[in-house]
Amino acid sequence: MNSRTTILEKIKQNQPTAISELPNLGTLGLESFEILDKYKAVVKGIGGDFVEVPNYDAIISFVKKNYAAEKRMITTIPELAEIAATDWFNDDPHTLENVELTLVKAHFGVAENAALWVTDDLLGQRVSTFIPQYLAIVVNKKDIVATMHQAYDRIGNQEYGFGTFIAGPSKTADIEQSLVLGAHGARGLTVFLMD
Repeated sequence: MNSRTTILEKIKQNQPTAISELPNLGTLGLESFEILDKYKAVVKGIGGDFVEVPNYDAIISFVKKNYAAEKRMITTIPELAEIAATDWFNDDPHTLENVELTLVKAHFGVAENAALWVTDDLLGQRVSTFIPQYLAIVVNKKDIVATMHQAYDRIGNQEYGFGTFIAGPSKTADIEQSLVLGAHGARGLTVFLMD
């Protein structure tokens, strides 16, 4: 008998006699807190910022006041075409190296860790959220869930080529506990919380 067969036989002999029920995870994520307040506190705590806005016009006004108009801005949101380019989706990703601000929309957010769920259909190009100096993501307030358990319930059966949770600007820390923001991605994240 060879070693493979021996191993498989031992595995077969050591199977559990009865299959036990999986635990009920329905009780997880039932913590009681104000979802929007929690989201705001967490996004601030991880180095991001938020701005509550009633509509896209308020975002346009904010961007005009807070970002240099002469620098390159891109977006996948047609309503923001006044302040950012919308014709870059088919460009070589390397040409995005000089982007100052990328504006995209999120499917939803998660209050417990301030994560925002984005997929390739919202990004234009995957690199668009990782390469700019600054990142702004629009999410509807009603689309913020309390916990990652609820988030995974929402995305569990979706079909997408690429998806990621983004929470705050990029961060890294060395063993001396020196936190650096923007070391390998956007230096700042602004979340537009839209009514």
